[in-house]
Amino acid sequence: MPVTHVDGGRVTLTHPKGSSAELLLYGATVISWKSGTTTEPQPIERLFVSSKAALDGSKPVRGGIPVIFPSFGAPTHPEHMRLGQHGFARSVVWTFDSIVMDNDAGVSVRLTLEPTADITAKYDKSFHLAYVVTLAEHQLSTDLHVKNTSTSTTYPPDNLEFQALFHNYIRAPANDVLVFPLQDKKYYDKTEVSEEARSKPKVETRAGVDVRQFTDSVYEDAGGKYEVTWPGGGIEIKVRELKDVVVWNPQEAAGSKMGDMEDGGWEKYVCVEPGYVRGFAKIEPGKTWIGQQIMSVIHHERRINQL
Repeated sequence: MPVTHVDGGRVTLTHPKGSSAELLLYGATVISWKSGTTTEPQPIERLFVSSKAALDGSKPVRGGIPVIFPSFGAPTHPEHMRLGQHGFARSVVWTFDSIVMDNDAGVSVRLTLEPTADITAKYDKSFHLAYVVTLAEHQLSTDLHVKNTSTSTTYPPDNLEFQALFHNYIRAPANDVLVFPLQDKKYYDKTEVSEEARSKPKVETRAGVDVRQFTDSVYEDAGGKYEVTWPGGGIEIKVRELKDVVVWNPQEAAGSKMGDMEDGGWEKYVCVEPGYVRGFAKIEPGKTWIGQQIMSVIHHERRINQL
C-alpha cells in the first residue's frame, strides 16, 4: 500500500508502482517527484532542486514547486505592499493536516496555513489555505484552496484579492526544451530593460517556445494546457482557474548571479509556472477559490518543429 509519513518537517508519498514525491512543511514546497513511463518504468527525478538550495527553512527553496501567494513578483496591490517578493506562502511553515487518500490509485495529503502573528504584521486579511498534493503512478497534482474567512458584514464586502502560482522547476535539458501551445498568445517580456517595454504586450510567434536565452515571459489567458518537451521526454501540465503561465530560465546571464544556484544549474531545468498573476483573483467572504495543476509524464516523444 502507499506510504505517507512526516519526518523532520518532510512528508514522503510513495506509490505502489514505485513513483514517489517529497515535500517540506516549510513553504509547502514539493522538492522531489520521481516517476517512470510505460516504456521505462524505473522512476527518475522530474523536478530540479539546486544543490545549493537551502532546505532548512532559512530561505525559500531554489527549485521544486514553491507555492506563490498572495502576490507574484514585487507586490503591486495596496494590501500587499508590506510583503516581499512572491508573498509569504513559500517562506513560512505549514501544518500537516491529514491524509486525504491512501490506496492503490494514489496517495494524497493536505497541508494548511492560516494567519500567524508574523503574517498578520505584514498582511491583515482573513484567509485559510489548504494545499493538497496527490501522487499517482505517472502524475503529480497540486491543488491550492484559498478561502476568505472574513466574517465582516460591511458594504462593500471584505473581498480577498490575491495572486497565486505554482513555480514549477521541471528537470529538463534547457537548451533542448520546447513549450507549447503558446503561439499567438499575448505575453509580457520581463527581460526588457525599461518598465515601458516590460508593460507592453507582445504576441508569441513561435510554435514551440525555447529558453536558449534569458527568458522571463508572462503569458496572459494562456489556455490552461501545456506540453514541455525535449528529445526523449516531456511533461504535460493541465490547469484549472490558473489563467496565466510564466516561462522562465535565467541562463548564465542571470543564473550565475544567484547565490543559491549551482554552477550550470540553469542548463538543467525550465520553469513553466501556471498561475493567476495578471490582475487579481477575487473571492467574497465565506467563499473558496481552487487553483489546480495536474502534471503528467509524457510516455512517447512528442515534438513539434520549431518555427
